[in-house]
Order: sequence, then C-alpha cells, then structure tokens
Amino acid sequence: MKINKNLIKELVDHLKEFNLTELEYSEGQTKIKVSKAAKSIETSKTGAVVSANKAVLKNVDDSDGVRVKSPIIGTAYLAPEPGAKKFVKIGDKVKKGQTIMIVEAMKTMNHVPSTNDGEVKKILVEDGQPVEFGQTLVILK
Repeated sequence: MKINKNLIKELVDHLKEFNLTELEYSEGQTKIKVSKAAKSIETSKTGAVVSANKAVLKNVDDSDGVRVKSPIIGTAYLAPEPGAKKFVKIGDKVKKGQTIMIVEAMKTMNHVPSTNDGEVKKILVEDGQPVEFGQTLVILK
C-alpha cells in the first residue's frame, strides 16, 4: 500500500482549520486517524506513523502486541504522584489487572489496568500528556 502524503497533509490541515482534536478517515481497507493529543497519524494496514508536527514517516512494528487503550478522555500520568516511581517501564512484566498508569478526568484519578499478562513493549504516551478515549497507551508482548 502506498501512503498518500497529500491526503495526510489535508487531514492535518483540517484538524487545525476546524480546531479538532481527532479526525478519522477510511476508504476500503485503508484507515487513517489523525489526532492532536497523540501528535500522530496512524494507518492501520502498514503500521506507518506520520508525525503531525514534522510529517516524517517511520515504521512501527506493533502488530504482534496487545494494545492497552485509554478508557476515557483525560490526562495520562505514568506515576501515582509527581516524583514517584513509575507504574511500569519498558521491559517490565505485568499481570492482568495491574495498574499501568492513571488517566485523570475532572479531578478524578482513574487507574488503567493491564488487559493481559505480558511484558511492556512500548509506552506510547508521556507523563502529563492529554489522551483520547480508545487511544493506545501501552503495547504488551
């Protein structure tokens, strides 16, 4: 599949023009999601990711992992409080139900549990980053 860079640029421009946080486009088996919160554009078939700020292509191999997604819109925190030890780091073994981070919404701290047993392969958000509902936070292998 060839990535249509003009289409991606157009979608990023629509985000800015209409002051949107997320925009999803699909045609056939191609699905493109543009999000300000994640600062990335994802295509589901190729695994390619384009940065909305830099428009640079790179491949992401996360097809063999389990995605832990945000259950709500809010702000992601990787530790229980500022300066504390992070809940998980890359390479950690986690059990199903173990807290991997917190998403704060309306001053309520919501613990995000691991959906499976596994090892943390990637952490896709930074501490204090806004996240959207359904956004992938962590990939387990």
